[in-house]
Amino acid sequence: MYAVIKHSGKQYTVKQGDVVALDRIDDVKKDSELNITDVLLVNDGSSTVIGTPVVANALVKVKVLGEKKGDKIVIFKHRRRKNYRKKQGFRQILTTVKVEDIIYKNN
Repeated sequence: MYAVIKHSGKQYTVKQGDVVALDRIDDVKKDSELNITDVLLVNDGSSTVIGTPVVANALVKVKVLGEKKGDKIVIFKHRRRKNYRKKQGFRQILTTVKVEDIIYKNN
């Protein structure tokens, strides 16, 4: 069974037991549990349910493992022949979660 969830404007394909790095979730503690209700698609092996825009009665339970920094992105700006150069780096803070369960109740 797998599901496609939406978080912070991005879509993630998850299944039970996966560890996923999501954009930072504010005000969460390590080992706390969250419920993600923005489920766009659920596949239980035999059938696929696509939401309009989300699947009703679908839920993904995740456990927060902690926070980490993502890969560095380098921003480099310059203007030719003007001796203007600017180099800047950025590292996104990510929240690492483990998918505990995918719940879908078919009506």
